[in-house]
Amino acid sequence: MTSPTHDDARTLLPELRRLRRELHREPETGLQLPATQRRVEQALSGLDVEIIRGTGLSSLTVVLRGGRRPATGAAAVLLRADMDALPVAEATGFDFASETGAMHACGHDLHTAGLVGALRLLHDCREDLEGDVVFMFQPGEETGDGAPLMLEEGLLEAAGSQVVAAYGVHVSADQELGVLSTRPGPYMSAFSRMYITIRGKGGHASRPHTGMDPIQTGAAVVGQLQEYATRRFDVFDPIVVTVGQFNAGTAPNIMPDTAQLVVGVRTFSEVTTARAEQELPRLVSTLAAAHGLSADVEYENALPPTVNDPTENAFYLETYGELFGDDRARRIDYPKAGSEDFSHILRAVPGSYGHLGVAMPGTVPEEQDSNHSPRARHSDDGLADHALFLAHLAARRLARESSARSVQEVGARAAAHSARAGRPTTEVSG
Repeated sequence: MTSPTHDDARTLLPELRRLRRELHREPETGLQLPATQRRVEQALSGLDVEIIRGTGLSSLTVVLRGGRRPATGAAAVLLRADMDALPVAEATGFDFASETGAMHACGHDLHTAGLVGALRLLHDCREDLEGDVVFMFQPGEETGDGAPLMLEEGLLEAAGSQVVAAYGVHVSADQELGVLSTRPGPYMSAFSRMYITIRGKGGHASRPHTGMDPIQTGAAVVGQLQEYATRRFDVFDPIVVTVGQFNAGTAPNIMPDTAQLVVGVRTFSEVTTARAEQELPRLVSTLAAAHGLSADVEYENALPPTVNDPTENAFYLETYGELFGDDRARRIDYPKAGSEDFSHILRAVPGSYGHLGVAMPGTVPEEQDSNHSPRARHSDDGLADHALFLAHLAARRLARESSARSVQEVGARAAAHSARAGRPTTEVSG
């Protein structure tokens, strides 16, 4: 099989860097990214691909057909990039800084350019591809609803062939340039929100005994949520509970009727995610009742945990190590507490996700602001490697799938022949 080379990727680098900086200068947020969608389509102009535009969002699903795909039973591999930015005022000092008031503070401009690069590399060797590749250009990652909408609009059926694996890469502004990190199993947390309204009885602050103080009860809720998380959940399948908003009252001499809290909950497995949804609202309601008040609780599961398939994750690390050296492919010990809507894809299809360092060369850790910071500076020096890695994931995985299916077909034919001849079958495995 002819595969893209390092030289091929390096030749593309100036073009990819130019695309990244154009996207960085004109970021868009949310589900509707018309300028970004248009710019990606321009980058794909003239290629022999099928492009499907989203209807409920400005997504692009691009299908590249392999020249060696079987007439029936073809397999497909999915590669993903998110394209949306954050509502952050940029403070990087880049000469290509945002002109819209939003910012690619999470590096999605690099994700998009990297996936365009992978598509261009695979297009050049498409006659040797042993299946199809689906390229997922996704809006709405930061809002958490882009991936589910693309699934609803038929993402996994776009090629008309079975998607056997899905892969994505996320860049990190404060991780060493060119170093990939990931792990099998739970990789990033689920994210849930709990909206609490504690209902009491307001009155004069000098006579709290004549009312029902929702602020005091709210403070008890804050503390008890932390205690419950540490006492009731397994430290090796953890839960992180953060009360990010607590709003109540208008003056120091008035006890209000209500207090509102908004709580972020992060979990790392489906079991603990389900437990949290059942138990935390009950804790809040029971605690409020113990103080003679009531609580309205709305619980929202925003994102499931991002879970890497162990086999696909091993392949992911192996591929990167073979391309760039094992010292740059690192298996980390613990999951990351951030959340990611690629989790919806990995729920539907086995695959793997990881983080690629893109810290600015020559900077020390103290100078490297993290993703989501207005000062986050992502280097585009690693774009060639980013594109080459994604391209090889798709090409190699399709080759493995084709080989495995060939072995299965040989085994099936041998079994059928033996059955016709009345002989015992011999299992064929690969």
